[in-house]
Amino acid sequence: MTDAIEFSAPSPLDVDLATLPKISLHDHLDGGLRPATILDLAGQIGHELPADTADSLAEWFAESANSGTLERYLETFDHTIAVMQSAEGLQRVAREFVEDLVEDGVVYAEIRWAPEQHTAGGLSLDEAVEAVQAGLDQGVESAEEEGTSIRVGQLITAMRQNDRSQEIAELAVRHRETGAVGFDIAGPETGFPPSRFTEAFTWLATQQFPATVHAGESDGITSIQDALVNGRALRLGHGVRIADDITVEFNATDETGEPVGEDQALVDLGATAAWVRDRGIALEVCPSSNLQTGAIASYGGTISTHPIDMLAQLGFRVTINPDNRLMSGVSLTDELYLLAEVFNYSLEELLDFQLNAAEAAFLPLEDREALAELLVESWGDAIAGGADGEGPVRLEAIDDTDDTDA
Repeated sequence: MTDAIEFSAPSPLDVDLATLPKISLHDHLDGGLRPATILDLAGQIGHELPADTADSLAEWFAESANSGTLERYLETFDHTIAVMQSAEGLQRVAREFVEDLVEDGVVYAEIRWAPEQHTAGGLSLDEAVEAVQAGLDQGVESAEEEGTSIRVGQLITAMRQNDRSQEIAELAVRHRETGAVGFDIAGPETGFPPSRFTEAFTWLATQQFPATVHAGESDGITSIQDALVNGRALRLGHGVRIADDITVEFNATDETGEPVGEDQALVDLGATAAWVRDRGIALEVCPSSNLQTGAIASYGGTISTHPIDMLAQLGFRVTINPDNRLMSGVSLTDELYLLAEVFNYSLEELLDFQLNAAEAAFLPLEDREALAELLVESWGDAIAGGADGEGPVRLEAIDDTDDTDA
């Protein structure tokens, strides 16, 4: 005899999400320093900071990041980059970066940074990459010693406002066997389109080396189109402005002339939005950062009006990321709690975001499948933790009674 038992999964707000495995695809190395580390390294090199305690420095970063413009947001990096100009500084920052990810329950992370911004102290580009990799390796080894597993890779990034894209692309490929997993371009989006770097992106394609492109953050749909065509982007960094290519009409009539329900709307995807959705091109969405930089200002400028919910409902491959943990004052876990509170997401829906990230990771297929299995198993246990209530999740209970003759 088989009976259906219904139960509710617990609310994400009642679960310690930091203990669940997560994937972070959009996380900047120079945006994830510990304030105390900045103070220490700045003191060693005589760099003047706007605050003299870890707490007050953290507050300064948060206030600057909350200015509402991408340009002011990017200014905060002047101080973090300044203390990352030596091999020792880069190695320490990278090691602590991994330690903080482990503390947040991240099991796979792609860490992006621009080596060309870290040579003022005399390091070559290759030496800078090697120093960061040494720190990442130390963080991974430390986690293993404590019984925790994490895997990380470098996204080698070229700055849009400079003319070193080919040089940085070649740097990334040189280190593909020792930690580099992909390429990116970052910096001011407006005025510096991916088409400036077409040659580098084409060369990367000939090397079968994947690229993600910052696009659809401070600039609109044209930037996204450029990233897809000239940048050969497999993922879009932020990409939230893809919503500019989506029309939502309330109080409308359908194709037969019948009015749609009051609580429904007709949605029309433009050619670019349809291309991104239908081909599963991942969006590296960073909710808090998008609010701080003004990326979602045209949609209402609040988390509750962020297009992420619409994009998820429409089937876009949305991933959740912290962007710059220091500036935004958030972790990946914090971002998940925020979305669960604002949009009333369930654990299953938060798991979907993580599975999207696993699918979009710059890893071999078998490694992505292993990540997905880990996510489903661990999050499934958390979801099953609510088996004492009623709800949509169903398990089949098998009666011990043997209905067959012995």
